Amino acid sequence: MGHYFSERPGAESRPGQADLVLPDLHLRLETDSGVFSPERVDLGTKILLETVPPPPPHGDLLDLGCGYGPIALTMASRAPEATVWAVDVNRRAVELTARNARAAGLDKVRSMHVDDVPDDVTFQAIWSNPAIRIGKAALHDMLTRWLTRLAPGGAAHLVVQKHLGSDSLQRWLGEQGWRASREASRASYRVLKVEK
Repeated sequence: MGHYFSERPGAESRPGQADLVLPDLHLRLETDSGVFSPERVDLGTKILLETVPPPPPHGDLLDLGCGYGPIALTMASRAPEATVWAVDVNRRAVELTARNARAAGLDKVRSMHVDDVPDDVTFQAIWSNPAIRIGKAALHDMLTRWLTRLAPGGAAHLVVQKHLGSDSLQRWLGEQGWRASREASRASYRVLKVEK
């Protein structure tokens, strides 16, 4: 079967749809098997999108681990002048995000594999429901890789379930020299703000 964090999921394609319903946005998104939470927008993602402050209106923004695009499309909708980089290791997810962005008329979403983002791009904001299940070492490597690309004054917002290690992740971020604070807590999820 493979995992949603595989580059090419082994699960046979089973197209579906999920509704993203927020106070300021309602989108029907294409989904498929082999991507994260294909039946519905994950509760953690929804909590993140309901609690984060508005994204910076200009510059480059990052959705790390975009899945089929609910975070990237929300960023693009709330900051239409910004460029939103929607990245994932899962190529099926990258294609779904690109199709969902086109369908929503959000032409400033750049959906691509994580290794295809130019090295010189820095981000005013990073929003992510990170793939905790890839394992602690891989998670730490991923966050280190992308958090170091925050622009001066930029911030990341990460949503993590408490029982999947949100508190230990917050401690680890602090030990690495990041300022990590809990910005919201709801239904066993924590939204962490991370700054340089």
